[in-house]
Amino acid sequence: QVQLKESGGGLAQSGSSLRLSCVLSGTIFKIHTMAWHRQSPGTKREQIALINSDGNTDYSNSVRGRFTVSRDSAENTMFLQMNNLNPEDTARYYCSTNLQIRSTTEPRNYWGPGTQVTVSS
Repeated sequence: QVQLKESGGGLAQSGSSLRLSCVLSGTIFKIHTMAWHRQSPGTKREQIALINSDGNTDYSNSVRGRFTVSRDSAENTMFLQMNNLNPEDTARYYCSTNLQIRSTTEPRNYWGPGTQVTVSS
């Protein structure tokens, strides 16, 4: 079974940095994309960073220039380097992937349980 687990969240001061990790495990034929999302209480979940199989990345306007997504293909691990944090970055952060478990199946989406990030002023 496919499983994702985030780590690295916690309390950070405004202007400081955090580095999140997402470990992917299970039966995998091909990873198409991996992405980071975040959600604050009472708000809809938003995608903030994505990396595809070619290594191309996309960022939301809210994090572009401050956050960097990367991936270690050999370890099936994705990272999110978060710099210049501010209180608006406070949210629960989730990782996801779009992948195939077999060559004969269609790609599906999988989600991790999330990790909390709190930024104090």
